[in-house]
Amino acid sequence: MDFRLLGPLTVVVDGAPVPLGGPKPRSLLAMLVLNAGRVVAGDALVTALWGDEAPDSARAMLHTYVSTLRRTLAGAASGELLVRQAPGYLLRADPQSIDLTRFERAVLAGRQALDGGDPELASSTLAAALALWTGEPLGGVRGEWAERARVTLAEARLDALEARLTADFRSGRGRTLVGELTALVGEHPLREPLRALLVLALHEAGRQADALETFHQARRLLDDELGVAPGPELQAAFRTVLGEPAAAVAGERAPAVVAVPRQLPPAIAGFTGRQDELRRVVGALQPAGPAATRICAISGKPGSGKTTLAVHAAHRVRPDYPDGQLYADLGGPHPRPVDPAEVLVRFLRSLGVADASIPAADGERADLYRSLLADRRVLVVLDNAFDEQQVRPLVPAGTGCAVVVTGRARLATLAGASLLDLRELPEPEALALLAVLVPDGRLRDDPEAARKIVRLCGHLPLAVRIAGARLAARPHWTTGALVRRLSRQGHLLDELAIGDLEVRRSLALSYEALAGPERTALRRLALLGVPEFASWLAAPLLDVPLRAADAVVERLVDAQLLDATGAGPARFRFHDLTRAFAGELVTADPDRAGTRAALERVCRAGLELLRRAASRPPGVLEPPAGIGHLDAATVTELLAEPGGWCEREHALLANLVELAGELDLVELATALAVELSTSSYAVHNRFGHWRRSHTAALAAARRTGDRASEALLLVGVGRLYYEQDRFDEAVSHFAQALTAYHDLGDAGAEARTRLELSFVLRERGRYADAEAALTRAMPVLRSTGTADEQAMADHNLGMLRTEQGRLAEAAELTGAAMSAWRSIGNRRAAALAQRSLGIVHRAAGRLDEAADCCARAVADLRLADARLMTAYAEQALAKVRIRQGRGREVRHVLDAALTTCNELADGFGQALVLRTLGELELAGGDLDAATRYLTRSLEWWQALDLPVWQARTSRDLAAAVAGLGDDRRAAELRATALAIFERSGCREAAEPLPSPSMPRL
Repeated sequence: MDFRLLGPLTVVVDGAPVPLGGPKPRSLLAMLVLNAGRVVAGDALVTALWGDEAPDSARAMLHTYVSTLRRTLAGAASGELLVRQAPGYLLRADPQSIDLTRFERAVLAGRQALDGGDPELASSTLAAALALWTGEPLGGVRGEWAERARVTLAEARLDALEARLTADFRSGRGRTLVGELTALVGEHPLREPLRALLVLALHEAGRQADALETFHQARRLLDDELGVAPGPELQAAFRTVLGEPAAAVAGERAPAVVAVPRQLPPAIAGFTGRQDELRRVVGALQPAGPAATRICAISGKPGSGKTTLAVHAAHRVRPDYPDGQLYADLGGPHPRPVDPAEVLVRFLRSLGVADASIPAADGERADLYRSLLADRRVLVVLDNAFDEQQVRPLVPAGTGCAVVVTGRARLATLAGASLLDLRELPEPEALALLAVLVPDGRLRDDPEAARKIVRLCGHLPLAVRIAGARLAARPHWTTGALVRRLSRQGHLLDELAIGDLEVRRSLALSYEALAGPERTALRRLALLGVPEFASWLAAPLLDVPLRAADAVVERLVDAQLLDATGAGPARFRFHDLTRAFAGELVTADPDRAGTRAALERVCRAGLELLRRAASRPPGVLEPPAGIGHLDAATVTELLAEPGGWCEREHALLANLVELAGELDLVELATALAVELSTSSYAVHNRFGHWRRSHTAALAAARRTGDRASEALLLVGVGRLYYEQDRFDEAVSHFAQALTAYHDLGDAGAEARTRLELSFVLRERGRYADAEAALTRAMPVLRSTGTADEQAMADHNLGMLRTEQGRLAEAAELTGAAMSAWRSIGNRRAAALAQRSLGIVHRAAGRLDEAADCCARAVADLRLADARLMTAYAEQALAKVRIRQGRGREVRHVLDAALTTCNELADGFGQALVLRTLGELELAGGDLDAATRYLTRSLEWWQALDLPVWQARTSRDLAAAVAGLGDDRRAAELRATALAIFERSGCREAAEPLPSPSMPRL
């Protein structure tokens, strides 16, 4: 198969052309062939085929053309040539099958032969390259982009032709070229290299008068048309005719004629913001007396506005550099950055050095460049630098010169450079930039939408400019409409594109420049679904040692695709747009097996870290032991504060459960979900993550028929609903789990589930049912249960006996549970049992013992970093203090406990503390305040559907309203409370109801 662009667009198979269809399929093929080996974005193809007025059906029509083209090419290739690859399409053509590629390679070889002193080989090679042209390039292809491409290709052909003519001159055939050169000068009258060659050809043919007249014609034409004098090559040819030794074409080096280049790109319209950064750059470039060359290196992530800032600053200081300004785009993150030797050739030409006088050796070119600028004041702008090695040969030595460099990598080893890292725009500056681009009032009409736009753009200037340009180009859009488009799941980068500006393309350049491990790491880190993460994750993701993984992550930081957060040891984050781009790569990643294995390794490491964190009290150092790819020192560092580690990683671990579930790694998903529900989620009331993780794991268990995992997860969901005070739903899920365990014949798990069910039934006031569940569970737990499970059973039975008024048994059981937990090192559970024992002593009237127990519980729970349970212990102590007549001491404690319960969304705790505040006011005689608190508490108990607690609060409220003179309501409240107490069988049924003069607290 042969693709021909250097004439009518043609595809030849076995010597015969292939039908290509109408104009649009031809344009599609031409653009894909011109970009063979590179992904062409779908938006770029739509623009190429339809321009700015693409119909709504353009995407569908594009797919049709692609399908047709794919069928056309399929029969002539051993594999699929045209493939879909986000964000567009890729043509996998052999480069040698494209005539343009063969042309470019032949031209390069010819120039190398010419520079190497073999003009005969150069001439024949270049002639062969030119023979590939069969007419106007891209013949039959329409569109503005095609016209631009034709201009570029025609320029390349003319350059090759000039090189071939030069080779002919050096081969001694100059006098034979007069006719060809005369025709070419007629076609291109302002092209000075051709004029210079014609002057020399006439001179070699003995036609000095014609040669001089040709020079003077050129001088007059340049003056009339452009207002400039002849350049160095034409001047050198003129001196040759006059007999001066300046044979620019024959191979001798002519003296340099230094020109004044003015190469700065135009400053961008509407530059706004970055004032502090602009002052820094301008200050770094302005002359400040004798010194070394001033250098300012600007780094930043893709789209951060590095080039815009550099060019704007360069225009600011341009008057300080009257001898010229040089500019070069160094190709930056492109897989093949520009060779600095090539840039030196361009710079030397711009400074007036003829091609024949430019040294072939790179070092000699740099020497000549620095010599020319040694005593001059020139500003050099080097855009999109790849690294310091690329930049160093282009830095002049003259103290009057300055250099501004931009690049995605921080050029930290560039000697003498002032370094500036560009971050995202502050929101006010991003809004100001958007307002410059959209000045018609739509932003003022909906300022909140404007803020959402710049936030969705990640405060990056490129993205904000694209969003602003799209709004400006569509006056019928509202800002809210653009917000909705940007907010569509998976479409953010599709929307951030207009014309040749595209956020995705900017990010793709950085990605394509990465090595394989860095690409894999970026994709797999994005797969984890968290904006911020610790560096240790890269080791199991890549299956490499931690040190190698750290190096990969650091290279991603150097490429501006990750940011170091500075929060804790070795943590990093994605910019929102980078994460969106990496997410697209995840979707297109063909290595499913590798991804699955990587996630399994991460899940196992995360599970083991979580288990160690959950079992390790703060400040207690265990003997070091590694985990998978993590060495012992790293594990010790990560878990130095176990609670803090769980706090930082809870979102990651929940995501891992979902990912493991999607891949049917059911055992891992279940283990992670269960471990999470017994650690950080329970402590910090992260019910949303708890539900997410259990729902994902439960779906996977049911999908794969894993009944044991299903039962375990049903228990976890039941526990979640219990923590959320959704008691009926908790009972339902525990019942489902009991059925599953019964079917499995797992008596131990069935007993453990009955134990958990008894907690819920007791809280609901169903004391007989709770005792029945415990009665069935305890024999199994006594014989096969763990010490922790046996202590839980004793503790729950003790609390049940407390409710029933059997206080001696309650004290014995809760004391036994506390001792058991202490013996196995479970300080948190022991502290909760200590609080329960305090409640038993309080109910028995032993207030000093109750106060001592509750105070100890408060202290131990604070040490265990159990914020919510500490609030419960403080509430229990406060009730004792109120009974001791020391209620004024505890008001601030109760207020703080209420705040904690509010912040952690704990309804039961809020109702409990509100009731205690009511009791405090009742004891102090402020009946109005007591009524307010107790009424709010009663509303909570009613919402939670907890009858016994409603009764207790109604009993207290009766005392308050009776004191306010509402005896009828007080009687109703007492009657309601007594009925519930008697129906539930709780101890209050036998206690006298309190009165305002003697409240029973």
